[in-house]
Amino acid sequence: MTAAAEGSPPLRMAGGRRNALLQSEAVQGVALISPTFLYALILLVLPILVVIAHSFWTQDYLTIDHTFTLENYRIALTEPIYRDLLWRSLYISLTVSLLTVLLAYPIAYFISFHGGRHKSLWLFLITIPFWTSYLLRVMSWKVILGYNGVLNSGLMGLGIIDEPSTALLYNSSAVIITLTHAWATFAVLPIFVSLEKVDRTLVEAATDLGDGPLRSFLRVTLPLSAPGVISAALIVMIPTVGDYVTPKLVGGKDGVMIANAIQAQFGKASNWPLGAALSVTTMIIVSLMAGAAVLVIRALQRLAR
Repeated sequence: MTAAAEGSPPLRMAGGRRNALLQSEAVQGVALISPTFLYALILLVLPILVVIAHSFWTQDYLTIDHTFTLENYRIALTEPIYRDLLWRSLYISLTVSLLTVLLAYPIAYFISFHGGRHKSLWLFLITIPFWTSYLLRVMSWKVILGYNGVLNSGLMGLGIIDEPSTALLYNSSAVIITLTHAWATFAVLPIFVSLEKVDRTLVEAATDLGDGPLRSFLRVTLPLSAPGVISAALIVMIPTVGDYVTPKLVGGKDGVMIANAIQAQFGKASNWPLGAALSVTTMIIVSLMAGAAVLVIRALQRLAR
């Protein structure tokens, strides 16, 4: 009895500490997010791990040889066809990102600073193109840029050209135009949100100190809205690298991108390991570019301050 009585206080203390630990905010927070985190881990990380694992194997006709090898990465990085497709994809993606930001910023600026009580209506209107199918929007550009399309007919009607031009469709320029139109709205929304957070009193203070509209915009509004610009550029750049529908429909042989080669490896070629290596290589390069872009823009923000 004495020993039990002497041992019970430490047991009660240990139980109390355990109960306090279980009731702490940190443990309750982990317990709260654990199901969601596990769900995201299964849906997002596990497929990536499967693709990475396949990239180190080889295709042996209808079976996959699980012997570790870097041959697929050698092919992905040294074969001219894949190297050229990757550089073309990065060029198209960066160009589309730049054009969408340049087109989206004035729209977002107008809605934020001059939209008044109709901001919600303006935002609603710019989402109307998304009511139609993505394929339908791509095909509409095919009609516009085609040999007998709207643009050629208009140029001929104005007397600018004598016969329809074949340079408007089935090249990288057609892919850039189509992707820019398709992703413009995705660039407007993050820039608008960033502009909404700009303190209007700072703009007024810059004006009171003698800055004109342009100087005030460059010194106050643009630097403060840079996070939205970064987000818009990344939102557009990352998925457009992996787009294969648009190049297939309007790109032709001169507008093929790396995603088309990946789709061919997973499809007709049935070479999943090489397709996985191309996918991982593209993902790593895009991630490095995105990280570098964020670091550069943040450095420019610090210099601007």
